[in-house]
Amino acid sequence: QVQLEDTGGGLVQAGGSLTLSCATTGRSCSSAVMAWFRQAPGKEREFVAAMRWGVGRSLYADSVKGRVTISRANANTAYLQMNILKSEATAVYFCARGVVFTSTPSEYRDWGQGPQVTVSS
Repeated sequence: QVQLEDTGGGLVQAGGSLTLSCATTGRSCSSAVMAWFRQAPGKEREFVAAMRWGVGRSLYADSVKGRVTISRANANTAYLQMNILKSEATAVYFCARGVVFTSTPSEYRDWGQGPQVTVSS
């Protein structure tokens, strides 16, 4: 059974930086795609970034390009570095793992609990 533990949330001032981590335990899959999504109160879950291990492919939402970097230490650990944070980035951030390189949430099977990120203005 695969479990994702996503950590690193917290309170940060606008303009600051924060890095989220996602560690996978259980069945390892070197070809898995790892992604980050976020969900603000009253809004749908929104794609942030995705990366396929091994080939270095990454995908970003237009709203975060240039301020967010997704990286992976290995097949089972991913990070989301967020810079120049804005108040609209306040949300619960979810790590997800799947096999399709996509921004569609329903394509991801495994999900983390979701740390809260709050950006104060």
